[in-house]
Amino acid sequence: MSLKLTNNATILFQGDSITDCGRNRLNPEDLGNGYVNLVNYYIQQHLEDLEITCLNRGISGNRISHLKRRWTRSTLNLEIDILSLYIGVNDTWRRYDHNIITPPEKFKETYEYLLDSAKEKNPDLQLVLMSPFVLPTEPSQLEWNEDLEPKIEIVEQLAKDYEAIYIPLQTMFNGLVTVEQPNCFWASDGVHPTAQGHIAIAKEWIKLALQS
Repeated sequence: MSLKLTNNATILFQGDSITDCGRNRLNPEDLGNGYVNLVNYYIQQHLEDLEITCLNRGISGNRISHLKRRWTRSTLNLEIDILSLYIGVNDTWRRYDHNIITPPEKFKETYEYLLDSAKEKNPDLQLVLMSPFVLPTEPSQLEWNEDLEPKIEIVEQLAKDYEAIYIPLQTMFNGLVTVEQPNCFWASDGVHPTAQGHIAIAKEWIKLALQS
């Protein structure tokens, strides 16, 4: 299954810093320096006849509750045909550095609100759901999986429930890590992708959303 792309379609990329990636928020057309920019480059090079527009509204540091608070302004108020969503790793991170806990049930309930409200606005909206991931680069991050894995399972199940394209980033990165290219090669601090990490995400997005 791949996206059904039509002329003048708009793709919105939403999420946290992995999506944001240094974009200029004063310029609504700025796509940042990460996987969103790379996906857009591929689209403009290979699907230029369709005149597709990519938008980036990721905001660094967002948890799913932040995304819900700004959902109307930064998603529902936009006319979009495809929604690509990456969220969840900060919900895990904040548990371990600030004791702010997002239980799996609350994460699922909020994620469903995001999808339901977006589909209510546009019943034909196509969805791409990306799993959060962590590539531990320090011992303290090894325990994160206890919190993150249930959230990954929720995103995967919601992708099935909403007939969305699922991008399994944790599985992808687990398969890329080697002795020569360890966790820090792909994500310098275990969370934020390096340039190589963003290339890997973009390739996976293109493969599963555009080429399947």
